[in-house]
Amino acid sequence: MQLLDGKIVSQSVKNTVREKCETLKKEGGKTPHLAAVLVGHNGASETYVASKVKSCEEVGFTSTLVRLEEDIDEQGLVAVIEKLNADEDIDGILVQLPLPKQISEERIINIIHPGKDVDGFHPMSIGKMVLGLPTFIPATPYGIMLMLEHYRIETSGKHAVVIGRSNIVGRPVSILLNSNANPGNCTVTVCHSRTKDLAGICSQADIIVAALGIPGFLKADMVKEGAVVIDVGITRVPDPTKKSGFAIKGDVDFDAVAPKCSYITPVPGGVGLMTIAALLMNTLNACTQK
Repeated sequence: MQLLDGKIVSQSVKNTVREKCETLKKEGGKTPHLAAVLVGHNGASETYVASKVKSCEEVGFTSTLVRLEEDIDEQGLVAVIEKLNADEDIDGILVQLPLPKQISEERIINIIHPGKDVDGFHPMSIGKMVLGLPTFIPATPYGIMLMLEHYRIETSGKHAVVIGRSNIVGRPVSILLNSNANPGNCTVTVCHSRTKDLAGICSQADIIVAALGIPGFLKADMVKEGAVVIDVGITRVPDPTKKSGFAIKGDVDFDAVAPKCSYITPVPGGVGLMTIAALLMNTLNACTQK
């Protein structure tokens, strides 16, 4: 069993981004600029955004953090995003999800300019991805593909099972794994809450991507010997032994499943770190493709 170490791979991606950024500046190009919008004071969102801002500094990007109160109305947030859309110095815009209940996430995603959609959630970005055209790929699925590529994991002809069908992870990663590319060319089964004999389907998989948000869901008897397991789950579980009062758990029962795997991602330290690395790559591309 080998760990798919997000720390190692994300640092490799960051190094590449930093080198390209330095070359861009030396050649007289602009510094990539990412704007992050944070609504409210959700603890997890605060942590994620702080990590994204810090990562921008590491690779030489400019970053702007726009903080808004929890009670802002939808039109107020729309006005903020339209201002960022119009700012020619800003290359990428991300709005940290989830948003307060009074705001439609769909509407907010749709008004981000497609050329600045570094989260890859805009319908135009998703449509181009489905067609295999150059576009911004949703950051977490993109990070998974970068990880598979780094470790040179053979995917062609393999049976991949994706547990979860969200527009953020499940659907896009199933499309990427099925695409005519490397990594890719898998036969993909997408499972969800209505899937019958989910355990049986998983036990046939060469590659499993667990992205449903239920801690410890994937058990050892659902995984065949030698499978590659990608754990996308990041759930805060109460833990009085921790200083923070909680532990971070993935969707995989790691201790039981890991011995059966050829490769597996840890949580934390796996896919989460790759999400930020992929976001930086998208932001660099947004800057250079203008």
